[in-house]
Amino acid sequence: MSAIGFLATPESDAAAQRIFEEDMTELGYVMNVSKLWAYQPATLTHLFELMGETHAQQTLSFRQRGILVTACASTLGDAYCSLAWGAKLAARYDAETAAGVLRGDDDRLSPDEQAMARWARKVARGPNHTTDADVQELRDAGFSEAHIFAMTAYVALRIAFSTVNDALGARPDAALRSTAPEAVLEAVAYGRPIDD
Repeated sequence: MSAIGFLATPESDAAAQRIFEEDMTELGYVMNVSKLWAYQPATLTHLFELMGETHAQQTLSFRQRGILVTACASTLGDAYCSLAWGAKLAARYDAETAAGVLRGDDDRLSPDEQAMARWARKVARGPNHTTDADVQELRDAGFSEAHIFAMTAYVALRIAFSTVNDALGARPDAALRSTAPEAVLEAVAYGRPIDD
């Protein structure tokens, strides 16, 4: 029986096939996380709908979401999301900016983006250790209370997604070796190794 991470590859139903087809259309291959989530494809769909609803409420841009995800994922030591979102950020903007966020070096970000990245890392590192001063830093960077809530909820949902993938041994897709730029690959020196 073949495996995906630490689990046997599940039987796929029509819902899982839809996720696989979306991957094939967008990427040209089926992601390891999609295979893993074939155990509960409806849960994956609902989770991503909820993430979409969360960031749409306050219109978090692609760049803002990318910064939040890469800062959060790198803090968690999640190589999969770090590589996937680092590659996305690099493709839209530049590899050095993406690699910097992954390393915790935010010099290439604007002041408001730096505040977002710091917040995502604090939430990922220890949500019980955040303070009113941390939230005030976001206010001072120009974010409303509603934006702060949306960012926090989005990061928390990304943590949930990463936790399932990482705990069950999902490895970053082999294709990321060629699609992620060298700077991003070098910045991700943690987590599970890229798949064979």
